This record gives sequence, C-alpha cells and structure tokens, in this order.
Amino acid sequence: MAVKIYNTLSGKVEALSPIKKGKVNLFVCGPTVYDDSHIGHARTYVAFDMFVNYLKHLGFDVFYLQNITDIDDKIIKRAKEKNISPKDLARQFEKEYMADMKTLQVKSITKYARATEHIKEIISQVERLLAKGFAYQSSDGIYYDVSKFKEYGKLSGRTIEGAEDGTSRIDEGIEKKNKADFCLWKFSKEDEPSWLSPWGKGRPGWHIEDTAITEKYFGPQYDIHGGARDLIFPHHEAEISQMEAISGKSPLVKYWMHTGFLTINGQKMS
Repeated sequence: MAVKIYNTLSGKVEALSPIKKGKVNLFVCGPTVYDDSHIGHARTYVAFDMFVNYLKHLGFDVFYLQNITDIDDKIIKRAKEKNISPKDLARQFEKEYMADMKTLQVKSITKYARATEHIKEIISQVERLLAKGFAYQSSDGIYYDVSKFKEYGKLSGRTIEGAEDGTSRIDEGIEKKNKADFCLWKFSKEDEPSWLSPWGKGRPGWHIEDTAITEKYFGPQYDIHGGARDLIFPHHEAEISQMEAISGKSPLVKYWMHTGFLTINGQKMS
C-alpha cells in the first residue's frame, strides 16, 4: 500500500519512498524544557505518534528520534527567575513532558536526545562550518553566514532580505553580516552554563543541536523531518543550511512534514 504525504519542500503530495527500502528514519523537533507543555504541543506529538504507528502497522521499520532542548536562552532566563540552576529547571520540565506523553499514550519515540549530551557533535559541526567558510566569529559567538548558502530559503520561500518580519526567532548580534545570520555557538557570560570549545567557553545555538543530533544517528541525509509549521522558518531553514553546507549533499531530508496550529477562538495555542 502506497503512503502519500504532503512534502513542504516540494509543495506537493508525494509517495513515500525511503532512502533504504522498508526503513524510515524520522526526526521531530522536541520541546524546549523551560515550562509546562500545552495542548498545542500535544497536537503535534499525537499527530506524529499516529503517523509512526501507522507506518509500523504497514510493516515499516521506523526509527523515531526526538531532541530535548535542555540549554537555551529561555531556560537560563526562567532558571534565574526561579533561583535554581538551568540544569535542574530543564530536568524538572523534561520530567513533566515525559509524564504528559505517557498520559497521552505517545509511545512511538525510539530515542530522546538531550542537546547537552551532544556538545562534542555540535562543536564538530561548528568547526566544519568555519573551515568551509560558511561561518564567522564575532565578539559574542560564532555565526552562520546565510549569504554563503545559495539555496537559503528553499523550504520557506523566504529571501535573505525578507528574513526578519517581526515574527521570526532570529538571533540578535551587533556584528552580524546579514540580518538572517544565526548563532551557532554563543560565548557564555559568567553566570551562564558553558562548555569548553576551541573558541572559548560557550554554549550551542538553537539550530545547531538538531543537525548535530541527526547526523550522529542518521548520517547527513535521512527520510522525514517533522514539526509544527511555525518551525519552518527560521529553524528548519537553518537546519538545511547547516547540514547541506557541511556534507555537500542535498537534500538533507527527503520529506518535510508540518502540523498546523491548534487554535482557540481564532488564536494560536501557545
């Protein structure tokens, strides 16, 4: 039985044809664990759980990978407000998230991968981007130069010039070469969590953790990447830019799947 899915990258409904026959590698963006999850999150994770269960029912061997963003500006800010360590805050809300998934009977995830447990892989990717000329160092971190990646915008349909529209989660930086440039490695302040790197103490940017994790478990290319549609830009656009620049292989992902928003009285649940 043919499975057909809407591919955000092509804008078309396509028959599912995995890279390796009968085997599907799927990655879905997981939570940033700085607060309780809400039913908007649940909508996406229930949808992909159903999709994976259906693929398994058809006989596919599915490896479903999901990241846990356990270091982030939001986590650091909330931890300061609560006067606890960012790690303790992240573990607290990770535990709550897992309890929510259990309650919803979301059981199809093969592996959860914490960002902080993949620092070596993240540093490796930043090093390679610098070596290939896709990244540059400023006073506050290492940034990706989007002008060097000629296919930037192919998933979202946005141009570099139109990258900032007031709604996107774009890194600030007074020394950025382009508005759309994003931080790969942030130099840490004294009161922030940090890891040693070739450029000094710091912590990963938001986008780089996902490609570091997927490269470790799937390699430079895999079958399906999922998430809510608000992640198409800039997050998923950044992932494509990073991994395809590193590997020289395209596409990073054959099929991009995005869920819609859960709305209440016309307002996005968030």
